[in-house]
This record gives sequence, structure tokens and C-alpha cells, in this order.
Amino acid sequence: MLHYHTLPVTAFQQNCSLVWCDATQAATVIDPGGDLDRVLAEVERRGLRLEQIWLTHAHIDHAGGAGELAERLSLPITGPHPGDQFWIDGLAQQSAMFGFPPARPFTPARWLHDGDTVQIGEETLHVRHCPGHTPGHVVFHAPQIGRAFVGDVLFAGSIGRTDFPQGNHQQLIDSITQRLWPMGDATVFIPGHGPESSFARERQSNPYVGGT
Repeated sequence: MLHYHTLPVTAFQQNCSLVWCDATQAATVIDPGGDLDRVLAEVERRGLRLEQIWLTHAHIDHAGGAGELAERLSLPITGPHPGDQFWIDGLAQQSAMFGFPPARPFTPARWLHDGDTVQIGEETLHVRHCPGHTPGHVVFHAPQIGRAFVGDVLFAGSIGRTDFPQGNHQQLIDSITQRLWPMGDATVFIPGHGPESSFARERQSNPYVGGT
């Protein structure tokens, strides 16, 4: 069985998620933007074995702690899609601009592409490339528990910003309607910020994508 626990981290209250396989206690962390000691304390409290880092995209609040965590624990970084290379290259500049601790540079051990899968312990998740917020944004779908970790593509009552470099509003809408909705209305998603919601609820009431 796959389990997860979400911890808001950094001044941006970014939803960092611990995801683990209860058969093996092997765990990954999605989007460790910062507050690494808090994240690692939760890993220890739950008796997990942290083995991987997965990134939805390379904005500072999602990826700012990835390089340091990878170095400290010798963990591989998986994701995002190569379209976010320029955001990774600019992490130091991002950290200075937004008042974050200096971000350590890193190179993902594996880039992700649409249709890929990732595995933690005995559990497999599916990868969808969902550009628009950033060109290399990916989401992680866990159909076995009806969950999707969608980063900043979709929020409860809103959608991701597209006014950053290489953001694209139409691409974002297409990513939501063509790649998220087919996961099923009953799917509950964990956004990059704020509370969880379901695709059914957003299809009904989201002011940006309601009725799609």
C-alpha cells in the first residue's frame, strides 16, 4: 500500500510530500523546497528509509532544498522534465531574489518524460508532463490510491501562474483538461500549495477550468 504525508515548507508554505511503500518502508520526498531538518525528522518519526527525491518542477520553493538533501544523504534526484533545465540553472538567482537560503546546484540523476513511471519500494506511480506553469513541469499519479501530486498545475479553486518566464496559459489549460481530467473525477490531488481537492470538484466549481 502507498501512503503519503504532506508538510508545508518554506515561507511560501509549499506542500512537500513524503510518499512511501508500507511493505518496504522505502520512501521518496516530492518537492523538498526547504526546511530539510523538519522533513528528515518526520522521516525518522515514521521509521521510513528515504531513498529518492522527486521534483515536479524547479521553482525555488519546490526544488530549493533538493541539492543539499541529495548531497547530505547521497540520494538521486528524479525529475522534472528537461524543459526546466533553465530554472535549475537559475536556482541561485531565485534563492537570492526571494530570500531563500542559497540553493545548491544539482543535476537530476534522471529526467522525466510524459508516460514514464517511477517506483518506490513495490509501488509504481505514473508520470505526466504538464507544461504551462513551467515548461518542464510533471505530475505524479498514484491510481492505486486515487491520488495525484500535481505541483503548481492546479489548486483548489485556482490554477498555476503563467506569468513566469516560459509560462503559457493555454498550455496549462490543455495540461489540466487533457492530462489531469482523464485520471478520473474521483482522483484527489495534492497541490503545491493549499488544501487537497478532487478533480470532480474543480471541474464543477474552479473559475478557470470549471465546466471543462
